[in-house]
Amino acid sequence: MSKLATPAKVVGLLAGLLALAAIILYLIPSNDYLLLPDGAHPVAPLVTVQGGHNPKGPGGIYFVDVFERHASMFERLFPWIHSGATLVPANEIVPPGVSDQAARQADLRAMTISQKVAAAVALRRLGYKIIAKPSGVIVAAVDGGSHAVGKLQPSDLIVAVNGVPTPAIPLLRAQLAKLKPGDAVALTVDRGAEHLTLHVQTIADPVNKKHAIVGFAPEQAAEIKLPLKVRIDAGNVGGPSAGLAFALEVMEKLGRNVDHGYRVAATGEIELNGAVTAIGGIKQKTFGVREAKADVFLVPVDNAADARRYAHGLRIIAVKSFPQALHALATLPPKP
Repeated sequence: MSKLATPAKVVGLLAGLLALAAIILYLIPSNDYLLLPDGAHPVAPLVTVQGGHNPKGPGGIYFVDVFERHASMFERLFPWIHSGATLVPANEIVPPGVSDQAARQADLRAMTISQKVAAAVALRRLGYKIIAKPSGVIVAAVDGGSHAVGKLQPSDLIVAVNGVPTPAIPLLRAQLAKLKPGDAVALTVDRGAEHLTLHVQTIADPVNKKHAIVGFAPEQAAEIKLPLKVRIDAGNVGGPSAGLAFALEVMEKLGRNVDHGYRVAATGEIELNGAVTAIGGIKQKTFGVREAKADVFLVPVDNAADARRYAHGLRIIAVKSFPQALHALATLPPKP
């Protein structure tokens, strides 16, 4: 005659089964990505400027990154187990038709471009002459509803349309204006060391149905010649969002007291005209800056509302441009 299991044994069995299920779910990858906070890092060790010196005294400039990785099935169900985490669909991290490796290379290229632009903006602010020659149109993102999916990739450099050189965005648009929606277009593209010709069917511009577009967000590329040697080594960190922090540090290296004794974290993509534009992962970056105990956090205006949601006492300064960022720091009250 068998004995019935005691309640304690039943509870123990259920707990064991749940633990086993959790382990299995943790080992199975999902199709989503997890964004996780990373701490803020000092920029000074990464930047070398000809004739420059490491700044002395308290304070410093910091950049902040975001960890991106595939979420497990368990994390997909319970992303809140990680403080500051956000679950996002894979197509927001790796565009359709693009491999993980290609997306990673695109991020690294974007970082390289942001470093050159940051140095140019900082040196121009200091009165140096900067030569910037348009060199093509960068594919910043591909429209998921266009025929460019699977052909164009983020960070591709379009240098010609139907054989006509298009070093600047207006020239590219002028060539597309000759087409009707549905026409095919030949795009000459530099992708790393590759020189490609891609044929893409155009679509109608949602704003003006008579205009043909390829279906990507354009950014201007330029060949930049600097009067001083500037080297920025960010290691394996990708993306353009550290541009503002790099520009601030270049000025620090050349003797300008930019931080005024404060621990200044900064994020934002910087453009050649000094504009500071929105970035992704602001929630995770704000968590990272808080953990690093920075005094202030410079963020693009379009990211400020979200940054303040997670600030928990951290001082958020919203900026639209590099000069505005410098002015905001210069007008902070004296550091106690």
